Amino acid sequence: MLVRDGMSTVVLTIGPTHTLRAAARLMAARQIGAAVVIDPDTSGIGILTERDILLSLGADQDPDQEIAGDHLTANVVFATPHWSLADAAVAMNRGNFRHLVVLDRGDVAGIISVRDIVRCTLQEQARLARESAAELVG
Repeated sequence: MLVRDGMSTVVLTIGPTHTLRAAARLMAARQIGAAVVIDPDTSGIGILTERDILLSLGADQDPDQEIAGDHLTANVVFATPHWSLADAAVAMNRGNFRHLVVLDRGDVAGIISVRDIVRCTLQEQARLARESAAELVG
């Protein structure tokens, strides 16, 4: 299976001046753990995760004053839709993160999480089990 099979194509994008509270509200409303941060001034792409917000709160920082641009990961590892899910999992494990921004020809095409990879893997295992059972019966 490929990243394109498991990624979400609906991506929350925010600007670097969004407060952490605003970002958290948007993420919570969509029940997601990451937002892609696009800086129109630099054409840079970053990612803000629930972990980034949690670290800020744990440091007693004010989520109404802290902005996404000061807490995002700027050195993002990007995937392409054509990566295998295994390649995505290896990149996540190596980098110790749970989300990959998916780029297609330089544009944000989606985002994939560890949860997405687990879901796809379980679906594929169930499909293979059904096929194996059908072969035994047939």
